[in-house]
Amino acid sequence: MNGMRDMAFSAPVLRFPVPSLDRENGFSGSRPDAEVSKINDHIQWIIEQGITSEHIGDLITGLCERLIADGFPIWRASIRMPSIHPMYRGVSANFARGAATILEAAEHGSETERSFEKTPTFYLLSRDEKAGRWNLANDEGLNYTELNEFAQAGGTDHVIRIFEFPKEVALRGLAVSLTSDAPGGFSDEQLAVIEQLLPALGLAAYRVAASKTATDILAVYTGAKTSARILAGETRRGMGGSINAAILLADLRNFTALTEVYQPEEIVGFLNEHFDLIDRHVGENSGEILKFMGDSVLAIFPTDADDPQQACLAALASARNLLEANEALNRERAGNGGPDIGVDVVLHLGEVFYGNVGAQGRLDFTVIGRAVNEASRLEKLCGTLEQPLLMSESFATTCAVPCQYLGSFELRGVSKRADVFRPVDTAS
Repeated sequence: MNGMRDMAFSAPVLRFPVPSLDRENGFSGSRPDAEVSKINDHIQWIIEQGITSEHIGDLITGLCERLIADGFPIWRASIRMPSIHPMYRGVSANFARGAATILEAAEHGSETERSFEKTPTFYLLSRDEKAGRWNLANDEGLNYTELNEFAQAGGTDHVIRIFEFPKEVALRGLAVSLTSDAPGGFSDEQLAVIEQLLPALGLAAYRVAASKTATDILAVYTGAKTSARILAGETRRGMGGSINAAILLADLRNFTALTEVYQPEEIVGFLNEHFDLIDRHVGENSGEILKFMGDSVLAIFPTDADDPQQACLAALASARNLLEANEALNRERAGNGGPDIGVDVVLHLGEVFYGNVGAQGRLDFTVIGRAVNEASRLEKLCGTLEQPLLMSESFATTCAVPCQYLGSFELRGVSKRADVFRPVDTAS
């Protein structure tokens, strides 16, 4: 092996031609008019797709199919981009000639994320290099698992081009890779054409990724249903309206005392574990978490005007399931010497204002109203009554499941006494 091959990961042989630019006539005037027209057609297509496409898979698939029709020996291709989604480190669209394009998302800490550090793309990024080319037919780059697999399957040439986006955005750039299986790989003329197309492809991919990022991140922070309303234009303070909803309020029991015992990072870990299971069981029954408030969670299940019982039954199923899951989590944690953290849940039904509330330049899309206040006051009774799940009279009546009446109670700040119930397990 030569010295280059003795490196942990081999460097590319840089044979990536860059076309010359005539300031008056565009790219090299030696190109035939028909070829220039074809390039312009591809650029126009990329721009149009960048405006209308919903994911980067459309871009790489369509462009590769167009180039293959022009005689380009593209066998594999991909676009890789970083992600700022809290669950995913990066996303990619992987094209294979004659097969469906595969979209992948690498979760933080996953094997996919770790394996990325052993790719030629990572090699270039770690050295701040923008382009690379490996002659697979001459055994270049075979110490990369990906390129070795390509070579074993008949790949002959692999090129990568990296684009950077503005420094102030977290979507730092993208990597485009192309693999050929033709003898000799890509010609210099073909790579020069591809180089002319890449700026438009980068711009289109940026638009698609920025739109997807805005949608995904907004959903992470506000919930899918709420984010859809915001993106539909409900952004002015006061915009919204009254809805009837089943309200689920969950509060972690005696959580404040834990802050005296555990470090902040441990406290955050406990919160995340419990919030995860609450979110899972709220979501599986078509509810939506609107707010995390310290160690409490506020979720709603909007009702159908003709059948409010369904929303109440969904909220009750979520409450029962999350309480069961919480017990399982505590048993698992106890085995490791961790704390037992109970959760109290209150279910209520009423009318709320669902919309934008806050300062002119800092809004919150949430629910407010008497029903929300009443649910908050009812939650305080869980400790008094030593019951982890309580229901208001309006909820219990509408839900129409077997219940036990626990009494009538005064609620702070509420003029009318509240009749309180708990669900009864019919199997007992």
